[in-house]
Amino acid sequence: MGISDGRVVVVTGAGRGLGRAHALAFAAEGARVVVNDLGVGLDGRPDVESPAARVVEEIRAAGGEAVAHGGDIATEEGAGSLVRTALDAYGRLDALVNNAGFLRDRMLVNLGEDDFDAVLRVHLKGHFLPLRHAAAHWRAESKAGREVTARVVNTTSGAGLLGSVGQGNYAAAKAGIVGLTLVAAAELGRYGVQVNAVAPAARTRMTERTFGDLKALPEDVSPLVVWLGSPASAGVTGRVFEAEGGRLTVMEGWRPGPTADKGARRTPAEAGETALKLLAEAEPPQPVYGAGE
Repeated sequence: MGISDGRVVVVTGAGRGLGRAHALAFAAEGARVVVNDLGVGLDGRPDVESPAARVVEEIRAAGGEAVAHGGDIATEEGAGSLVRTALDAYGRLDALVNNAGFLRDRMLVNLGEDDFDAVLRVHLKGHFLPLRHAAAHWRAESKAGREVTARVVNTTSGAGLLGSVGQGNYAAAKAGIVGLTLVAAAELGRYGVQVNAVAPAARTRMTERTFGDLKALPEDVSPLVVWLGSPASAGVTGRVFEAEGGRLTVMEGWRPGPTADKGARRTPAEAGETALKLLAEAEPPQPVYGAGE
């Protein structure tokens, strides 16, 4: 028996890369898996392949249970049908892993509005809508007096935590996912739902162009995701982890640093003088990925 035995888990963007690794890892731990993938290329445009069905076949060949979902989870209908697929196939939903995404990298001065909107849509809206539909189900279950032990694992990125040159749209979306994670963890805890985020570093088709020398594999990230998606992670919520190879890090985000309170309004010159003094006392920021290259 695995730590996800008997649970029903939805994984978005699970046709390839990290999502596929997560789906297989959950199934190996006894979960029944809804494998979502729209089947698009690296840039989010239509692809001829249907990878979700192949992952379902892999899980079933290994003795597990899985069904495919090919809807667009960045739409109301697609996100709603994703949750319905789990309930119709298995009668319950225990964990949601938001992972779907693609890249359209440009330097800011070359980044078009359409490419900015498209990346925010699939990453940020593609997290929000499945989360909202799943949360509505879990709230209803809780209010009906049924015990809920639900988990959400969101996928952020070092780009969202530190910034990444040439990825303004992606970094903005991934930073938004951190904010969404913190709010969801605070709001949904009363219904038995824990929400965390993982910033993975692994060699996938999304990272091989930017980080071609990255050796860590998607399968190295999945154990943490499976644990966060299981009852074994009880009490862990509202946290962000980095995972790369065998290294796990708890990320510590914005918190107050040096402070000065005059007790009255400052002039611009006074504000600048105070700001410079505080900056001299503060820890320097971590470098933005790709800066200075």
